[in-house]
Parts: sequence; C-alpha cells; structure tokens
Amino acid sequence: MTIAKHFREEIPAVVDQLAASCNRDGCFDHVGPEPIPSRDAIIDILHRASRILYPGYFTHTRVDQVNVGYYFGQEATGLFETLSEQIMLAIRHECIRHNQSCSDCEERGQQAAIDFLRDMPQLRVLLATDIRAAFEGDPAAGSFDEIIFSYPGLFTITIYRIAHGLYHQKIPMIPRIMTEYAHSRTGIDIHPGAHIGESFFIDHGTGVVIGETTVIGKRVRIYQGVTLGALSLSREECESLRHQKRHPTIEDDVIIYANATVLGGKTVIGARSVIGGNVWLTDSVPPDTEVFLKKPELVFREKTV
Repeated sequence: MTIAKHFREEIPAVVDQLAASCNRDGCFDHVGPEPIPSRDAIIDILHRASRILYPGYFTHTRVDQVNVGYYFGQEATGLFETLSEQIMLAIRHECIRHNQSCSDCEERGQQAAIDFLRDMPQLRVLLATDIRAAFEGDPAAGSFDEIIFSYPGLFTITIYRIAHGLYHQKIPMIPRIMTEYAHSRTGIDIHPGAHIGESFFIDHGTGVVIGETTVIGKRVRIYQGVTLGALSLSREECESLRHQKRHPTIEDDVIIYANATVLGGKTVIGARSVIGGNVWLTDSVPPDTEVFLKKPELVFREKTV
C-alpha cells in the first residue's frame, strides 16, 4: 500500500507536464473556448442518415404504412439537429484556424443541414441503383436485404454518398471523418471528393482505394485491392497539385479486376473496357479494350520427401 501511494503521488507532476505541453510547438491539441466537431456525433449522424435512407432496416421498431410518416418525421428532425450543430462547429473551427471572423455560423449550419435533407429522397434513388448493381453483379447475393444488411461495399458507398453531398457543399472536416470511418470498418478507402456515377458495385472490397479527384462513370464494377490513385510526387509537386486532377477517369461500364492499379490524373479508361487483375496502368486505354497480363508459367513437380 505504501509503494502504491508513492506512485500515485507522482501523478500531479505528470499532469503539470501534460498541461505545459499544450503551450509548446510541436504537439497537437485543441485547448480553447470553442468546441470542435465530435467524431462520435458524426458517426451517430451516419447511423441516423442510414435509418432514413433504408427505412425499417436499422431500427428496433417496426415501420409500416401506419407509422411511416411519424418515423421519417422523428428521424429527419433528429438528423437535422445533430447535423446542423456539427456543421456549425466545423465552420467555426475552420474560421478560427484561418484567423477569420466567423459570422452566422449557426444559420450556415442549419442551411447546409436542410440542403442535405432536401437531397435525401434523390439519394435514396441513387443508392437503389447501387443495390441493384450489387445484386446483378454478384451471383452469391441472395437478396436485396442481404446486400443492405451485410455488404461492406454498399456500406462504404452509402457513407461515401452521404459525405460527398456535404463535401460538395464545402463543409470542412466532416466528410473526411465520415469516409475514414467507413475505411476503418471495411478496408475500403473512398475520398469524399471523388465523383462516382450510378449503379456502382465494389465486389468484396477490402483494400480498394479511390482518390479525391477520381471520376467514375455509370455501371462500373471493381474488385478487391483495386487502386485508383495518384502518381507519387515530391513535397513541392504535392503542394502545387493539391487542387488539380491527380487521379484517373473511369468511363461507363468498365470492369476492373482484383489488385489492378490505375494511376494519374491524365489516365482515362475508356467505356466498356476490362482491366485484368494485377495490371499496373499509368496510360489511357481506348474504349472497348481488354488489358491483361500474360498468363504466367506454372511449374509442377513431384514433391520430394
């Protein structure tokens, strides 16, 4: 007991050092009068949005024709309140970070939140095309319900499409927190700035990377391990190209098989092309083209004891 007490007595000195570290350069913290967005609250927003986008799937209560209006009213109101608050905090934090005066942050947060809610009916229609693409593209899919409940690709695409709407409104920080949450859950990394058309299907999904300035057309299917990325740049080049197109364009009806890598902002994969597994591409491909590696030579020999 004496030894334990001795150790506990050291805690105040450690606390003093931790507090002092907040006044030094080189460490990162947010110690100040203004709160910043909450990662937990943003994850809660994703759950709330999913209950609206997929009514009846992610709730403990039954939804039927009698209570569906009440259900949407409750969910939409809760989403609006939580989302508008987090957007307000994100806008305010961005103003403080850039030493700008922040005006009408609360109103701007509410405006952005209601604009997002207005888009949700159309977002439901768009996600329905992704669900059908998964069902039509995967013979292992037993039903639409199975895809909604369990497919990591749809989970990530749903979060991406939510985040993309906020990214399009130029909401700071929140869209990236959303897509990185999906990344941590599924291993699928889609930047919220990417532009992805309808009927998009990621099969299996683990290890997929889709960069910020990627443009993907309609009815595109990709498999696990696919990278749609940028060419490696020096620090100086990175800064100069920060707001330029760095990632490829994938046109309509393209299929990209597992572990293929397509890099560069000038690289265009033409419509209806097929990119085989493990292919590395930094050049454009014309429409209606198949790109495959030569079949490797397999060696069979008798096992020796």
